[in-house]
Amino acid sequence: MKRLMYSGAGLLVLLLAFFAFNMATTVLFPSARLDLTEQKLYTLSDGTKQVLAELDSPIDLYFFFSDSASKDLTVLRNYQRRVEEMLKEYERRADGKIRLHIIDPEPFSEAEDRAAEFGLQAIPLSDGGESLYFGLAGTNELAQREVIPFFALEQEGMLEYELSRLVSTLAKPDKPQVGLISGLPVDGGMNPYTQQPDAPWMSLEQVRQVFDVKPLAEDIDSIPDDIDVLLLIHPKALSEAALYAIDQFVLRGGKLLAYVDPFAEADQGMEAMIEGMADGKASDLGPLLQAWGVAYDPTKVVVDAQQGMAVGRGPGQRPARHIGWLEVEAAQINSEDTITAPLQLLTYATGGALVPVEGSETQFTPLMQSTALSALVPSEAFSALRDPEDLLKGFTPDDNVYTLAARLQGPAKTAYPQGMEGHEPGLTQSDNINVVVIADTDMLTDRMWTQVRDLFGQRIAQPWAENAGLLVNALDNLSGSDALISVRSRGDFSRPFTVVEELQRKAESRFRASEERLQQRLAETDQKLAQLQQGQDPTQLTELTAEQRDTIQSFLDEKVAIRKQLRDVRYQLNADIDALGTKLKWLNTAAVPALLTLGVLFWWLLGRIRRKR
Repeated sequence: MKRLMYSGAGLLVLLLAFFAFNMATTVLFPSARLDLTEQKLYTLSDGTKQVLAELDSPIDLYFFFSDSASKDLTVLRNYQRRVEEMLKEYERRADGKIRLHIIDPEPFSEAEDRAAEFGLQAIPLSDGGESLYFGLAGTNELAQREVIPFFALEQEGMLEYELSRLVSTLAKPDKPQVGLISGLPVDGGMNPYTQQPDAPWMSLEQVRQVFDVKPLAEDIDSIPDDIDVLLLIHPKALSEAALYAIDQFVLRGGKLLAYVDPFAEADQGMEAMIEGMADGKASDLGPLLQAWGVAYDPTKVVVDAQQGMAVGRGPGQRPARHIGWLEVEAAQINSEDTITAPLQLLTYATGGALVPVEGSETQFTPLMQSTALSALVPSEAFSALRDPEDLLKGFTPDDNVYTLAARLQGPAKTAYPQGMEGHEPGLTQSDNINVVVIADTDMLTDRMWTQVRDLFGQRIAQPWAENAGLLVNALDNLSGSDALISVRSRGDFSRPFTVVEELQRKAESRFRASEERLQQRLAETDQKLAQLQQGQDPTQLTELTAEQRDTIQSFLDEKVAIRKQLRDVRYQLNADIDALGTKLKWLNTAAVPALLTLGVLFWWLLGRIRRKR
């Protein structure tokens, strides 16, 4: 047997056995999968399984991909295989309720005409007119259509969510109604600085994929009955009648998602553009939050030394840490609440704090919090802020953990016990309200969570944080649909290098004092040089006395020495990170192969010992 195994015939037998095993497993276990990725990106989520299990009527999916036109596009073809495999998994899981059609729209064919009829996006590949289709169209029994015009590589992380959203929309074509009151240009508009039109915010565009958004006026005196969820974004100009209407809407069981802000950087209104008017950028909900058991100060901003973002200063300058712009990671995000459980990274810019009122019957559940290295500062500090690191000068944390977003549930009383003049007597209390409040609006702007690209007329979002996921999750949950929540936040977002960021924070705190002292010495030296040379004609430098020349030269030498010390300090900022990189490189190039070699030698030695015995 041993001679057979080591002979050529034996190797052939092993090869045939290998192929037979693969063929048998393909036939007997066609759905067997092993997903070893950390986020299980190749395994359907529970939300997708729920969407597929709830299908009542068949859905047809038409997957268009130009096979011949893409023969040289290896990366795109790999992505196409992933999309096709996932669609086939949807078809298998749907138990006959999804019919998948894979179509190659060759040029001048009926298939190409059908792709164009569905509205799919053809991407031109050459000047000769050759184009590529890579999209999906779906129809239901009511002949309603949903389309993904083109599967962009940049959105690979959102693939399952987009597919599940399309299927869910076709299964339940009546979208939930969201009433929107906004004091910010979320739908685009004219930029007062550039005098150019701005595109709608990508976060709102993603909301419109799932919900029917109905804009409402800021002076509205009643919320329509067909509104499932009321969305408030920077409600700083609400009339008293509108506040009373919101109060009554919530008490009668209406769901509310409110984004307020003590310093909305996106607010470009006339009063907010006046220098120093921080209160012009603030929004509040009047007496409503207090009635729901929440204290909120619209003049105070949360700063956090641990969660502060690194922001660019410009070419040739090291990044600055902005402790008013926070990167809130999983440790500070509620993992128990359905809205935030799947989220890993959120950003929060010059936002406020929500504090539960002692003795309130309404349940206050934090969804997102700061760390203990935080404090509250007046919003005026951000009105004329030029260098973000100015916030670190003299900063002392107050050891409090501040709530940045919260869910309010349970009994609540009206904020207007006397009613409203001109209105019929309203509700005075409710046994169970359901409100989500987030004390920041800038987190919805594109710059705080995504990069937006234009791909042949189609705006593509490349998210690096999950701010839009928080918005859509909250609306999904409040409108009664949780199925898509677990799908949405499985995307391929940028994962923070937590060890590296911690090293950066420690290095900055260690060397910041030295850098500031050297910068001050450099400024003093420059000032003394300027005083010595003031009024001195550069062509008359030869008339200076030897003592004056020596003094100027000593100051110049000191300036060079200080600049060298500054370079050394800034080099030390990254020394620990460079050392970590060197260790990782050594582990990858030497340690791992050495361990594998030792393992093979140990296995060989163990075999020899056994054979001798």
